[in-house]
Amino acid sequence: MEDLTASVNNLRSKYREIFHTSVKEIEKRVLALKPAGVVDIFDKYPSNSAGEKWQKAVLEMFDNDICKEIYRKWNEILLYRKEFSCTGCGTCCRLACSEFSPEQLKTKSENGDRFAKQFLSVFVPYESKEDARKIYPEYIKMLEDNKEDEVYFYHCPKLTDCSRCSDYNNRPQICRDFPDNPLALLPKSCGYVKWKEEVEPVALMLHSMLEIIEYYKENINANINRT
Repeated sequence: MEDLTASVNNLRSKYREIFHTSVKEIEKRVLALKPAGVVDIFDKYPSNSAGEKWQKAVLEMFDNDICKEIYRKWNEILLYRKEFSCTGCGTCCRLACSEFSPEQLKTKSENGDRFAKQFLSVFVPYESKEDARKIYPEYIKMLEDNKEDEVYFYHCPKLTDCSRCSDYNNRPQICRDFPDNPLALLPKSCGYVKWKEEVEPVALMLHSMLEIIEYYKENINANINRT
């Protein structure tokens, strides 16, 4: 039996290591722009001072340099996905998960959420978690082991007994793009597992950098002058 709990814990361990490395790399880039006479990037500085100019230069570097490079590399990851193909195991059709209930998804769809609208056009909810457990017991066990927040389980009624889509040519974009995240858990039977394994380290690095940059931007913007 596939031990997904161990896989998740291993992924978290890898992310912590990569996160610390990314912190040092971004800090190095920030300090390279630091002028003399200022102390901390998160301090509040007078308008038009060297400190404020440093803060603005850092924000500009994030938006026009690092974030653009992250976006480029992420697109390369998604482009490389095209080198792999679905094996027809049907797991993704038989077990889709969401943090949102059917009622919440319906509300989001009615409010213009494109993903929610597409999701509801494909999936219907299982009557119970036990029905979902029959499809992918290892995944349900992992959620229980990690005491995850409420998760709702869905399946596609258009899947045939031979694991084929009965409306394949009209499938929505969310089906065509799946999986679009190499950090998602995939069963070993999935044809994209090798893609996930190959690009996972880079994806973790990009994710960590975005998280760190968001922290910098939030705290700089909280102190920077807007007058």
